[in-house]
Order: sequence, then structure tokens, then C-alpha cells
Amino acid sequence: MSESARAHYLPVGLPIPVSEPDSLSAPYWAGLRQGRLLVQRCDGCGTWQFGPEWICHRCHAFDPTWTEVEPTGCIFSWERVWHPSHAALKQHGPYVALLVELPHAGSVRMVGNLLGAPQQAVVIGQAVEGVFEHHLESDPDFSLLQWRQK
Repeated sequence: MSESARAHYLPVGLPIPVSEPDSLSAPYWAGLRQGRLLVQRCDGCGTWQFGPEWICHRCHAFDPTWTEVEPTGCIFSWERVWHPSHAALKQHGPYVALLVELPHAGSVRMVGNLLGAPQQAVVIGQAVEGVFEHHLESDPDFSLLQWRQK
């Protein structure tokens, strides 16, 4: 196994995350590659939202702005995953999947993996910080946002 493969939390062989054909989430993925977490915020009413949409969930204004936010939050919910959701994960379990709430971004929530031992204690409300995992050897290259407990 290459040195770069060992540095990644997830195993090689998973589908590469790319933006939808309409490029709706392209700013999010580009931000991760730059080590930045971008979340949409409506210029009209100030509502934060994630996942990406072409219109504001609250006032229906078009084209919410992608805004950089600090990659910190708290655990809203979690699950220890024992059964692989993809063939590449067959020997990579268990792992902890989180629903992270970003209080400083309108309390939007996003799903991610918790880095560290799969049997670690996980507590609702625990502070977490984002870790950017860059896959520069992939074609196309991409980055993921993983989480670790503070």
C-alpha cells in the first residue's frame, strides 16, 4: 500500500465524489480542495442551508451565496456502521458516521466520518473539528471533510 493510501481514512476503490452534472455542488467540492468549508447562505433572508440547492429553502430567492464557515460543530447524531455500504468498505469496518451540526452556520447539519478508533466513545453534543483529507493521486483529484473529536 502506498504512503498516501495509508494517510487516508477511507480505502481505495470508492467512487470519486464529483459535482452533479449541473455543477450545483461544484463550489463545495472546490472549497474542500482548498481546505475551506463552504455552506450556502441566502443573500435575501440570511438563511443557511446544506445540501446545496438553487433556491433558498425559506424565501425561495435564487442562487444562495457560498460562504466560508469554520469547520467546527457538535455531534447531533451518530451511528457505528458494521455492514459495508460499498464493496471497497468490506474490510474497513466498523466505522462511525456522524451527523454534525454547525451552530455558527444556522445549525445546518452535514454527514461525515469520525476519525479514530471505531470503538471510541461518542457523545451527542461533543465538539468536533473538520479535517480535510486530500486525494491528490486520484484522477480527478478530490478532497473530503472528515471529523475528529476535540
